[in-house]
Amino acid sequence: MTARAGLWLQQGAAPQDAAWDVPPRAEEDRVPLFVVESGCGYRARGWCRQGTSSLQGDAVTGRLEGKVAIVTGGASGMGLGTVERFLAEGARVVVGDLNAAKGEELTAACAARGQADRVRFTRTDVSLEEDVAALVSLAVEAFGGLDVMFNNAGIGGAFGPITELDADAWDETFDIDVRSVFLGIKHAARVMLEAGQGGSIINTASVAGLTSGAGPTAYGAAKSAVASLSQAAALELAPHRIRVNAICPGVIYTPLMHQGDEAAADEWVSALQPWPERGEPAHIAGAALWLASDDSTFVTGQNIVVDGGLLAAGPRVTQFSHMFKDLNKLVGFAYGTTGQKPRFRRL
Repeated sequence: MTARAGLWLQQGAAPQDAAWDVPPRAEEDRVPLFVVESGCGYRARGWCRQGTSSLQGDAVTGRLEGKVAIVTGGASGMGLGTVERFLAEGARVVVGDLNAAKGEELTAACAARGQADRVRFTRTDVSLEEDVAALVSLAVEAFGGLDVMFNNAGIGGAFGPITELDADAWDETFDIDVRSVFLGIKHAARVMLEAGQGGSIINTASVAGLTSGAGPTAYGAAKSAVASLSQAAALELAPHRIRVNAICPGVIYTPLMHQGDEAAADEWVSALQPWPERGEPAHIAGAALWLASDDSTFVTGQNIVVDGGLLAAGPRVTQFSHMFKDLNKLVGFAYGTTGQKPRFRRL
């Protein structure tokens, strides 16, 4: 692991005496603090120089120490990557997901790492208000409150030309991708308002909701609604110090994307995305960590784009709208991420 240069200031020295320094590279001079891995490919490692508390590399810094978080869709993909990162940063986490089997795998893995006392799982259909209300109640009952709500669960939704879209599939796309976010904001905000300590609500939108042609019609419309809802809720809740922001991912390799020809998918994405590496759940987890932490205290009503430059590529993004048939074949785009309900998968 390559050491990272940093700006160092000796205790008691004046700011102008700060100097750039490169920490030692010798392996024997470093102590591993943690290694975190998840089933979605997220891996992080932190190091400390012997005799110091300075962290080097992708280090755990306890940024969520003492905080309670909920992550929906947290048993796979971006949600799982975020759960792992939140736990590594000291949070207590309640996970809601439709896939009970994946949820059990997650809790077993956490128990093996000695984190059983800081994580809870409950099977959750985020389109049902009673399920979302129960999820929030579990956080309060198990951990005494709620500081962070990550409304992440979602589906790819209805595919096809608008003239052929099934109305029920359209409604279901909005139930899972938009109604669930509304319900999450509603019930999380109630708890946060009662506590009077503020909080952070994070919603998963998409670049498809920020520009036309970057996703299927129903999905793009739903994610556009999430982006707008996030800003509207941010204005309403800002006086109470409750932040509401959305993360807008580009192409992220999750169970929604990686079930087809992976090499062909990489080639397809590289033609559209300027950044050389593909998007991974860890990239979304990093953005979610920042929004969940006190580092983003003055940030609300924002749509944070995490897309490897996809939107900046401009006209190339609209090629999505002409490639949906290839998308199904090459990438294996799934109707849903859980596999729990047959109608949630159209490969």
